[in-house]
Parts: sequence; structure tokens; C-alpha cells
Amino acid sequence: MRTLAFILIGLLLLGVALALSRPAWRPRVALGFIAAWLAVSAANLGVGLSHGYSLAEELLVHLFLFGIPALAAWWAWRRHRIGPPPRK
Repeated sequence: MRTLAFILIGLLLLGVALALSRPAWRPRVALGFIAAWLAVSAANLGVGLSHGYSLAEELLVHLFLFGIPALAAWWAWRRHRIGPPPRK
């Protein structure tokens, strides 16, 4: 349950950050989110290790904890970097 909550919070934070940013800044916001989310995920990894979980257990979980919101941010970066297709 905690894993799902962590992923949903990451997606929510990404959505809020993109919604509050100017359209021209959205690619930078998406890349900045990936860096910030990596730091948050690394801190969470440290907490898990300090509570006695093995690195192998934690890495599998953090693949999803970091990966899903980061993949969404990458998609947003790509979408806003390229922009919408031109109209004819």
C-alpha cells in the first residue's frame, strides 16, 4: 500500500508542477522533476535499508517507485519539447 501511495504522490506532484509552470518551461520542469524525484527515491531507499530490508529487495521496489513517475516526466518532457503538430 505504501508503494502505491508513493507512486501516486509522485504522479500528483508531477502533474501539479507541470500545471503550475508556464508552457515554455514545462520541458525544464519535467527534467527537474526527474532529478528531484531521484533524490527523494534515494532518501526513501536509505530509510528502507535502515529498517533492515536488503538492497536487493529495495532495488526491485524502487525500480517502480522511481521509474513510473520518472517515465511520466520523460513523456511530458518529450511531449512539451516537441510541441503539438502544426496545423494545416
